[in-house]
Amino acid sequence: MSGERNGFQFTGAIFREGRHYASLCLEVDVASQGATRREAKKMLAAAVTLYLESCFEDGMPYLRPVPKEEDPRVHPPENLVEVFPLKVSFRIHAFA
Repeated sequence: MSGERNGFQFTGAIFREGRHYASLCLEVDVASQGATRREAKKMLAAAVTLYLESCFEDGMPYLRPVPKEEDPRVHPPENLVEVFPLKVSFRIHAFA
C-alpha cells in the first residue's frame, strides 16, 4: 500500500501577537507563527505534520491536548482571532 493518503482533523487557533500571528493546534499542543493569518495556518499545518510523522516513526502517542484551563475555546483570551478546523494529511510508505 505504498503512497496511501491518510489524514486527521484537529482544531487550530490563531492569536494576534503584535504585528504577527501565533497559531496553536489544540489536540497536539503544537504551535507556529506567521506574518499573516494565512501564513500562520500554513506553518501550523506543516508543524503538525512533522510532529505526527516523528511520533509515528518513533512509535510514540501523538495526542497531548492543551490543558483545559488554557484552552481558548473554554476561556477565550483577548488576542484570540479565530478557531478553525485544521486538516492534516500525510502519506504512509510501506517497506518489505
